[in-house]
Amino acid sequence: MGLINWARTRSPWLIHFNGGSCNGCDIEVVAALTPRFDIERFGAILRGSPRHADVLVVSGSITRQVKDRLVRIYEQMAEPKFVVAVGACATGGGVFQNCYNVYEGVDKVLPVDAYIPGCAARPEAILDGVVKLLKKLGY
Repeated sequence: MGLINWARTRSPWLIHFNGGSCNGCDIEVVAALTPRFDIERFGAILRGSPRHADVLVVSGSITRQVKDRLVRIYEQMAEPKFVVAVGACATGGGVFQNCYNVYEGVDKVLPVDAYIPGCAARPEAILDGVVKLLKKLGY
């Protein structure tokens, strides 16, 4: 079991979910994957399928319409799975927090393991959040 946990903490596979907002945080998540910031040096790689991912990176505000899709993606992920909330909208609702159809953060829908604040969250902050998540896992 120790070998499996060692391997998981050295190669977290990410899946990105956009709840729907201004797309500023989405651009910064993609920027963190570019060679300039190189999140892959920590073994992280972006995957397209929730069945292959360990970490769910959520950006944008979560609306009542999107909630069921987000929960379905989370349930399709294999254990152990982790959630990272990126940006002000995902962490607390952002500028949309008092709207009738917006949840005030991803943590109202899913258990969140790491919060990355900012509007839009900088790639450096996203890298820092992923590294802190890996340290929490025992990296």
